[in-house]
Parts: sequence; C-alpha cells; structure tokens
Amino acid sequence: MTKPSARARIPAVGWLALLGLSGALDGCSSPTQPAPPPSGGQSFVYSYDEFVASVEPVLTRQGCDANGDCHGGGIRGTFALSPASAKDVHFDFDQAVLQLSGANPPSSRLLTQPLATSAGGTPHPYKPFASTADSDYQAILKWVKDGVPQ
Repeated sequence: MTKPSARARIPAVGWLALLGLSGALDGCSSPTQPAPPPSGGQSFVYSYDEFVASVEPVLTRQGCDANGDCHGGGIRGTFALSPASAKDVHFDFDQAVLQLSGANPPSSRLLTQPLATSAGGTPHPYKPFASTADSDYQAILKWVKDGVPQ
C-alpha cells in the first residue's frame, strides 16, 4: 500500500482556501502615496495667525477652556482646550481645526454647538451665541470660511 501524497491529504476546500489566500496576498502591497479622500473630499488649511487674533479671544471671553468641566477632553467630549492657567494656543488651534467643516463652514461643530438651538445649533450645555448674527459667532465663521482648500 502506498502512502497518500501531501496533496491528497488536504481536502479540496482547503486547496481552494490556500489558492484564494495566495491570490489575495499577490494584490497586497504598500501604497506609494496616500489614498485620496473619500468622495472627492478636500483638506483645508486654516490660518494660525487669524485663529490667535480672532478665535482664541472668543474662546477665552466665552470661558471655553479646560477649567471646571468645560473642554478638558476625556469623557467630557472631543473638543479639548488648554486651561487658562497653562494656555497653549498651538494646542487649542489644533483642537479647534478638528471641529471644522471646510466644505460647509456653518455646519462646523465649533459653530453649531455653542449656537442656540432655535437658531440652528446642536445640543450643548452652554449656548453663548443666541443667533448667527452674534459678532463672536461671525468671527469664528470668518476664520472657517477663510480656510484654503488643498
């Protein structure tokens, strides 16, 4: 009696799986450049200088910092800011940019959350902007609109 070959010992389903795996691995390679944004989206670049001059003063004036339960990050939310006692404007800028929608500036979380619900805002415990006509709201909106698509 002859010993069955290794090929005979692997069921047909096993061979199909191995062939499929080897075919899948042939198509895997490191990308040579980053993939384009989904749905043809764009990236935007925002002015740090304009943020320092126009937006950070609004955040400070409105009490939006990491003091107390506001914007300390972690379980409190996704918009973390530096505390007044250790102000880090670069950190605040980076965090604010994460809250923006360059394609549709008025829908940016940085604008909708502090806006009164009756004016189109979204849920947020503190509503410093009664309407979109508020000068602080307009300062932030201008900064978002000034973002340059890349």
